[in-house]
Amino acid sequence: MRYVRLDEAVGAVQHGDRVYVHGGVCTPRVLVEGLVAIRQDLRDVEIVHLHTDAPAPYAEPGMEGRFRHNALFIGPNVRQAVQEGRADYTPIFLSDIPRQFEAGGALPLDVAFIQVSPPDREGRCTLGVSVDCAMAAAIHARTVVAQVNRRMPRTFGHSLDASFIDLAIEVDEPLPQVVLEEPGPEAMDIGRHVAALVADGSTLQMGIGTIPSAVLRQLTNHRDLGVHTEMFTQALLPLIRSGVVNGARKTRDPGKVVSAFAVGNQELYDFVDWNPEVEFHPVDYTNDVDVIASQERMVAINSALSVDLTGQVVADSIGPRFYSGIGGQVDFIRGAARSKGGVPIIALPSTAKGGTVSRICPELAPASGVVTTRGDVHWVVTEYGARNLHGRTIRERARMLIEIAHPKFREELARRATELGYLGRHEHIAGL
Repeated sequence: MRYVRLDEAVGAVQHGDRVYVHGGVCTPRVLVEGLVAIRQDLRDVEIVHLHTDAPAPYAEPGMEGRFRHNALFIGPNVRQAVQEGRADYTPIFLSDIPRQFEAGGALPLDVAFIQVSPPDREGRCTLGVSVDCAMAAAIHARTVVAQVNRRMPRTFGHSLDASFIDLAIEVDEPLPQVVLEEPGPEAMDIGRHVAALVADGSTLQMGIGTIPSAVLRQLTNHRDLGVHTEMFTQALLPLIRSGVVNGARKTRDPGKVVSAFAVGNQELYDFVDWNPEVEFHPVDYTNDVDVIASQERMVAINSALSVDLTGQVVADSIGPRFYSGIGGQVDFIRGAARSKGGVPIIALPSTAKGGTVSRICPELAPASGVVTTRGDVHWVVTEYGARNLHGRTIRERARMLIEIAHPKFREELARRATELGYLGRHEHIAGL
């Protein structure tokens, strides 16, 4: 690893290169902003990454011809660029991404921009709170450029020998902090229904948002819970500190909180810093279906934008407009389904747009993409209840989903289900 000036570091990128950018709160902001500001000569550079909690100047209007972003998961900072056609979206399971960076994969990398902790006495750096796809990028990229940050937490699980890093710059800046929205009554009701499906000794996977936070608040009387997830936030900390989450009954990695990345506040970053009870691993481990399935009582809690009456789950698009990504939903739904005592859950509010639109819908909006298929779906939870669709007929599914839709939409849903042939004309539905 050789420390250089910023202009030399970003000089590693050549015309036509594919550049990976470390995701989440570990995005190397100085390198990214330096690349755009200093290398105004560059043409046809592809910027590849998952969600990043940092500015994305390469995706702004006017960057056409210089940079084009390829989103493996669409975050708010690049959503407009994708929807306007100035950036691309690659739908892909999170577990599949690392192998795409290998020689012969769909996305071989020329340069990887990563952010790491300073090397220890053995010359090893950690990727801090975001190992996910960054480890594979660092191993397989032609050139690795690192932003070495004194404030990056040193984390357990995986580390990177400094010899993999070609060029480095030093920074001393805090990681971005993500404030969690307080769960409202609707989210708390969903959390209560989900928590009722969680047995003592279960291992949890959850994401970010009001529903995961609400679920965690409802688990305070549970015992011996574990965590094997692709990400976690500070909402998990009270359960760890109280001993509710202790990993004592995990089948795999007992006693450890296992994740691919974390997003949150400084309290979270301080908690994971040099904490052997928390391990960060690449997504081809955390999201491997076989690994997930090996955890007994695996509970996977994932969200959706809409669910149709046959059980098809839309999670990455609103009609033809791409909104987020496939991420790890299918990895964990399928893994939990194969787990002994596993519980795969899709949790969503019953309505959107201020209660004017039902998320439980007769048919998917035109051009909507199915992330979790009707063959994969199991539990669907709204604030009005929980229903297990797995092994159920279309007629049974339609009835069950209407029962947990918002009451003001149930009659119309039943009428449309009858027109579509899902229900008989005088089918009884609870709540109608």
